Amino acid sequence: MNARETFGGLDWPELKQQVRDCTACKLRAGCTQTVFGVGDEQADWLFVGEGPGGDEDARGEPFVGEAGKLLDNMLLAIKLKRGNNVYIANVVKCRPPNNRNPEADEIAQCLPYLQRQIALIQPKLIIALGKVASNALLGKDASIASLRGTLHDYHGIPLIVTYHPAYLLRSPMEKAKAWQDLCFATDTMQKL
Repeated sequence: MNARETFGGLDWPELKQQVRDCTACKLRAGCTQTVFGVGDEQADWLFVGEGPGGDEDARGEPFVGEAGKLLDNMLLAIKLKRGNNVYIANVVKCRPPNNRNPEADEIAQCLPYLQRQIALIQPKLIIALGKVASNALLGKDASIASLRGTLHDYHGIPLIVTYHPAYLLRSPMEKAKAWQDLCFATDTMQKL
């Protein structure tokens, strides 16, 4: 039985329990708790990051540290608010040690959970935040620069790639490009 068959019929409570109980990769042993996702479970907008950091691991909610504050400000800039027609999730549900990028086998173990979240939410638009999220969802190894500014397709759902908020904190000169991506997302949503 493959992962899609395993998780394909799960509803929200069952999926959350599966994630809570998961020990399929080594990440679970090193984190405090899983970080499932948060927001409107029927949202039009889905924002996907790579994985939880220290603050997220402690609180059990994605994007609650400094990067989360920036994401909240990015949402406000396009007249959105966390939890209001917005869902936020990560590719992996457990914190990688020392905030390293998740490894390919860890992503492979966790991706079916995200795929099921997407199937349950049925968003109108997915925003992939950073290279890990965009590459996991698009099934390719490509740079953010090569993926930005193009409307991609995730199983029939439009997908836009932008920079991860943590990267923007380290590279504030890229914020203008992220703003372009958010404007592109807003324009795209108005056409859907």
